[in-house]
Amino acid sequence: MSLTDCCGVRYFYGSPQPDLEMAKTKSQSFETALAELESIVASMEAGQLPLEQSLAVYKRGAELLKYCHRALAEVQQQVRILEADTLKNFSGADDTDG
Repeated sequence: MSLTDCCGVRYFYGSPQPDLEMAKTKSQSFETALAELESIVASMEAGQLPLEQSLAVYKRGAELLKYCHRALAEVQQQVRILEADTLKNFSGADDTDG
């Protein structure tokens, strides 16, 4: 059995499709994943989806949410590292007077 969500993504029940969907999520950019998540939220808030499709879309949204959260956490960590490096004195930077 398959359903197509509001974004044109086809979901198959009883098959290994969730692994394929997770792989698709990992290959997306953060912005693309966030846009898809926003579309999913809007479609669910509209309340026009049948029950089974709502469940499939909810699962996809949960995957996207995890992906976006992970991506943001990684970027936050990179920013912390960059900020820490800029606050440190670089060796030799102050020794160029002479």
